[in-house]
Amino acid sequence: MKLLGISGGPTQSSKTLLAVNTALEFSHRHDPSIDIEVINISQLNVQFCDARDPADYEGDARFIIDKIIASDAYIIGTPMYRGTYTGILKNLFDLIPNDAMVGKPVGLIATGGSDHHYLALEHELKPLLGFFLAIVLPGAVYANNADYSQGGIDSEELMAKLQQLGESVVNFQKILPMDKLSIIGASGPTIKRQSLTSG
Repeated sequence: MKLLGISGGPTQSSKTLLAVNTALEFSHRHDPSIDIEVINISQLNVQFCDARDPADYEGDARFIIDKIIASDAYIIGTPMYRGTYTGILKNLFDLIPNDAMVGKPVGLIATGGSDHHYLALEHELKPLLGFFLAIVLPGAVYANNADYSQGGIDSEELMAKLQQLGESVVNFQKILPMDKLSIIGASGPTIKRQSLTSG
């Protein structure tokens, strides 16, 4: 099992990245046989999506597309700004193939200055992942600034939630059938990418 963590924060060191790493560590502690890796998008030079076929991207865009396709499950984190996830995370979802995450479990983490942005997980991220036919775990983790100190995470409650999320993603992936198409319900319309010359 390959479990990929993705941090959608715009800085190279962030509360979101810390939370994603912590959840991944709990996942690996729960089952040491899994492979874990984290990608901090801000450390990469990912091109903006320009509607080309995902197979045509190169460099860091190609790297992250390939990592997402090859992974079996995900823990995705983002800061919340103005009630939604970050632009660099949105760009990532614009780049990947429509079938890159079909039937794969996803655990979600969001961070924010206050708890006012909590429902953005439900209204913003879950519908986005629904488009990709990923299986989002019902419960998500939301952390605000009060959960952190200069030394790291300063909340036992947050640590417990990150552990629960990390373990749940692993447990969920293990019980899924090999044939992911047998459990995703109905597919949406077939959406083809436009060519660069079609406008």
